[in-house]
Amino acid sequence: MTKNKYLEILKASTKLGLTSFGGPAAHIGYFRDEYVEKRKWLDDKAYADLVALCQFLPGPASSQVGISIGMLRGGILGGFLSWFGFTMPSVLILALFAMFVSGAAFDAGWIQGLKIVAVAVVAHALLGMGKSLAPDKQRVAIAVLSATAILLMPTAWAQIGVIIAAGFAGYFIYRKDKAPEAVKLVLSFGKKTGIAAWTIFAGLLIGLPLLRPLFESTYYAIFDIFYRVGSIVFGGGHVVLPMLEREVVPMFMDTDLFISGYGAAQAVPGPLFTLSAYLGQLMGSGLGVAIAVAAMFLPSFLLVIGTLPFWSIIRTKSGVQAALKGVNAAVVGVLLAALYDPVFTSAIKAPIDFAVAIIAFAMLVYFKLAPWIVVLFTAILGAAIYAFL
Repeated sequence: MTKNKYLEILKASTKLGLTSFGGPAAHIGYFRDEYVEKRKWLDDKAYADLVALCQFLPGPASSQVGISIGMLRGGILGGFLSWFGFTMPSVLILALFAMFVSGAAFDAGWIQGLKIVAVAVVAHALLGMGKSLAPDKQRVAIAVLSATAILLMPTAWAQIGVIIAAGFAGYFIYRKDKAPEAVKLVLSFGKKTGIAAWTIFAGLLIGLPLLRPLFESTYYAIFDIFYRVGSIVFGGGHVVLPMLEREVVPMFMDTDLFISGYGAAQAVPGPLFTLSAYLGQLMGSGLGVAIAVAAMFLPSFLLVIGTLPFWSIIRTKSGVQAALKGVNAAVVGVLLAALYDPVFTSAIKAPIDFAVAIIAFAMLVYFKLAPWIVVLFTAILGAAIYAFL
């Protein structure tokens, strides 16, 4: 029976990993349909609480929801299988794509198309996240100030500082708002395991960069970079773009290759954090892929394991929820800054590029076409245009 349970988790998550196009918001919808409506593994209240938890934590929210459901269903192993099935299809596709672009003479036209579509995708994400995460004037102000600060101080540490400052601002503005009631979640592990996970998470986050100067190793650098980024990114996959760009460009690759991978990641199902597979391949071949993907998602596992046993307590603290509102508004600002640099500045070189970006944006926002269709169309269009220029 237990073996069948694990196979069931792997089967359900792999199905989602092969079919879940459209980004984190769409993934949440796919998960609800599969796990709540079809399989009845949990009810809507418990599902909503898991979604709230994963929005509270840094990292890829949709992947963390999948991991959490797997853990409720089959413990820590169930969480791993749920992540594996949802993530591996896009990891393999993006790693193969990186091998292709690095090992062959590729046409600059369709690579330019992939860079241009990234402009439309980030702008689309910005619209959706702005409506949900910055719905009032106070949070719009936090978002705008965050974007301004990051554009004026384009460093990874500045982004962390902005997010921390926004958390304090959110606390002081929204601390009197009432927090929602929590749902009790039944787990196979307890608070001691949670504390151990938090200890490992913090130890790696602090220790990896401190020890990095002692190790002249590309693979150590890969693990350090992707673990840190996976630990501190709030707001989902699109926000990982500026943080990773500042870590890997120009040391490991140029901006064109980086943005092309981001564009290609829009065309595959599964979490956008699997961009790590593409970057890992370019930075360190096959072993680089394994290390980058493991490091990128390891914080999610540790954070989910560490927080689930305490969530019923945390969820009822109005101060925590208030700080989170500020952090989420800052995330909109981070994405707004990224839309300009590196996305727009690297992709839009001529009026024809901007025209293609407008077409792609309209296809996503107004014609509601699937992202993979828009990516494929824009890559082909870019190749056709630059073949005649």
